[in-house]
Amino acid sequence: MGGTAAPTWWIWAAAWPVTAVFVLSNAATPLYVLWQRDIGFSRGTLTVVFASYIVGLLGSLLVSGVVSDRLGRRPVLLPALALAVAACLIFATASSVAALVAARLFSGIAVGAVVSAGMAAVTEVAGPGRRRLAALLASCAMVFGAGLGPLLAGVLSEALPAPTSTVFLVEAVLLATAIAVVLRMPLPRPAPAPGAAASPDAVKGAWVRVPGVPHGSGFPLLLGIAVFAPGITATAFVLSLGPSLLSGLLGTTSRVVAGALAFVMFLGATGVQFAVRRLGRRTILAAGAASTTAAMIALIGAVQTSSVPVLAVAAVLAGTGQGMGQLGGLSLLNSSVPPERLAEANAALNVGGYLPAGALPVAAGYLSDAAGLTTGATVFAVVLTALAAVGGLVVVATRRRAPEAA
Repeated sequence: MGGTAAPTWWIWAAAWPVTAVFVLSNAATPLYVLWQRDIGFSRGTLTVVFASYIVGLLGSLLVSGVVSDRLGRRPVLLPALALAVAACLIFATASSVAALVAARLFSGIAVGAVVSAGMAAVTEVAGPGRRRLAALLASCAMVFGAGLGPLLAGVLSEALPAPTSTVFLVEAVLLATAIAVVLRMPLPRPAPAPGAAASPDAVKGAWVRVPGVPHGSGFPLLLGIAVFAPGITATAFVLSLGPSLLSGLLGTTSRVVAGALAFVMFLGATGVQFAVRRLGRRTILAAGAASTTAAMIALIGAVQTSSVPVLAVAAVLAGTGQGMGQLGGLSLLNSSVPPERLAEANAALNVGGYLPAGALPVAAGYLSDAAGLTTGATVFAVVLTALAAVGGLVVVATRRRAPEAA
């Protein structure tokens, strides 16, 4: 970029590929009940289909952050977007569980690349002086896209023919525009390879590895994971088993309602980040942990009373919990990790978050098959309440070590 700061509108544009890929990440949510009816599979199998996305995402995070930091953001983002288009085509023609698993796996790989390389690209376009804005826009792009996908799927599947195909054709068009943005994005050249001029924290070692952070940044990473992981696990439960709760337990079969529930959840995650953006990072994280805890208490109330409004409250609180945990974690990393390690650091944060987000909803799904949806949801909520409370206590107890400066 020749040392000249990119216009502010380019920071917003750079966040669009993140939004476009995350639209795909949850677009299938309100459609699972249709595939269950047409293909025939249990709630346990449903959560396995959902978790195959997590498997692809985690596998992608093992390599995408390092490759992005070494080769640049564009060589990672373009293949990821192409893979997301392929996932759309598989979803649109899916007639078996294997096809759904493949589509979810491809989606996860694409998302893994975007949460590392895409979010780092937003920070690089913003430049050193606008890192806090970059963290806000990258985080909001993720959660807004995650909420927009199921809303689009719910509305389009009710209003237009081919209910399990139309939304993915629309999403393919959105991804095409994201590819155009990446091709024109004013990105700097990648950092030089490790050598005489490289810093001690420059990218070294294997290309495929568990992502990490430079020496001295481990505590900010762990602090972010302590809050982000319970938050994203709560939203993962709503996405994977929310439609089953609505149809099987609460008697609501509308796909628009299922999509709107997810959209409201992530709308809360988006709005709360703008609302708290001027607060200290530790304050944001503590509030995120409290919100996730409250969400799980509301979830228990919803399944015990069969109340859709209370379930909606639980979803919104889960979304705000994830949103604040994500913003606080990204902000800590943006303030403590050098640019040549930022994509890998973003990958490390997401590995810590998505591991429980993949495992716990699957366990809840199979427990629901064995003991009933009420029991499965209640046990899940109790476990996650404990994890969120511990995360909040860690934030409060270690407040003197958590950087607060912008």
